[in-house]
Amino acid sequence: MLVLASASRARQALLNQAGITYEAVPAMIDERAAEKPLLEAGAPPEDLALALAMAKATSVGEHRSELVIGADQILAFEGERLVKPPDMDAARAQLLRLSGKTHTLHSAVAAVRAGEIIWQYSEAAHLTMRALTPAFIGRYLAATGPEALESVGAYQLEGRGIQLFDKIDGDYFTILGLPMLPLLSFLRSQGIIE
Repeated sequence: MLVLASASRARQALLNQAGITYEAVPAMIDERAAEKPLLEAGAPPEDLALALAMAKATSVGEHRSELVIGADQILAFEGERLVKPPDMDAARAQLLRLSGKTHTLHSAVAAVRAGEIIWQYSEAAHLTMRALTPAFIGRYLAATGPEALESVGAYQLEGRGIQLFDKIDGDYFTILGLPMLPLLSFLRSQGIIE
């Protein structure tokens, strides 16, 4: 049995669409506290994403025998790390900042068995938003609703959010927060899937 240490609907949908049987057990960690020492040490975004993925997998897999996977994603923009907006005003402000510019999504996944990290992987994608007017952003957020607050960039590329972009350089699954092809290859190596 595979355990996904996440409450992310996007990650669960990716596993469901791939026909993977799993149990979702959200990791109960304070992400901001877990990443604080890394931020203070000047760790790059890809290291933050990997550390959080490992922390999630370890927190759920510490006392379980099943294979547990954890994943995380960091949005890097102009030397800063952006997090999920807490409300629609923050989502609006974030989209205005990203408008007409390129940002990078760093996605990482880690696997734990019996409390030991046995695999990890990270990948980046670069996304360029088109120039957005405040009026368009308002209409987009009104149409998207609270779902905009579920992603680090205040967009869901797999839905209406695709309209925000001019150019995307990177793997689709990485953008959604779970690098599926490397994960599937790893799961095959572990005998979880064929």
